[in-house]
Amino acid sequence: MRLMYKRVLVKLSGEALAGSKGFGIEPSVVDVLTDEVKQVHEMGVSLGLVIGGGNIVRGSLASQKGMDRVQADYMGMLATIINALAIQDLLERKNVATRVMTAIRMEQLAEPYIRRKALRHMEKGRVVIFAGGTGNPYFSTDTAAALRAIEMDSELVIKATKVKGVYTADPHQDPSATFIPKITFQNVVKMGLEVMDTAAVALCKENNLPIIVLDIEEKGSVSSAIKGNQIGTLVS
Repeated sequence: MRLMYKRVLVKLSGEALAGSKGFGIEPSVVDVLTDEVKQVHEMGVSLGLVIGGGNIVRGSLASQKGMDRVQADYMGMLATIINALAIQDLLERKNVATRVMTAIRMEQLAEPYIRRKALRHMEKGRVVIFAGGTGNPYFSTDTAAALRAIEMDSELVIKATKVKGVYTADPHQDPSATFIPKITFQNVVKMGLEVMDTAAVALCKENNLPIIVLDIEEKGSVSSAIKGNQIGTLVS
């Protein structure tokens, strides 16, 4: 099978795990998502995952309600670990070898993140789920995804969302929003498009690491992108 990208990091939003409920973890949705991950893994792709925690706690929003920002961000990091364990459980039920590695040490649940160990897991064909963000407040899971992708020598970051790709505005709020199939890093920042946060985009730009934004609910979308097919929006 021809693969355009052989090592990929997939950033999955926490909201995607909640399905239509908008909060918590919807098992039927996670079942579909893990089917997609399994399909990619069986293609022989070396795969890492970073999962957000917005379906449980979003630190930036909690801080806007009066909570201490640092405390709120640590709560958000713990939420990503809950999501990672849920994804791991379903993947292993489907016979996909995984490792959860956390930026915050909690050895009873998962391995601490050590770059060389993570690379070794990938070399052995395991899916590595990076949890706990960067381990630091004020940094989003988008930034964590870009950072881990660079550290793992990934060839591509896939931002798996609930929309087809990048639009000139939020398509859920603005019916006149126009789909953008391809865009440069510079124009993403210039136009203020919410592809990933600015720090994540800057990291990818500096390291020539392309981003594909696609709809995770479209069956086969991730595997199609990895094969090099035109799907979603390419940011490069």
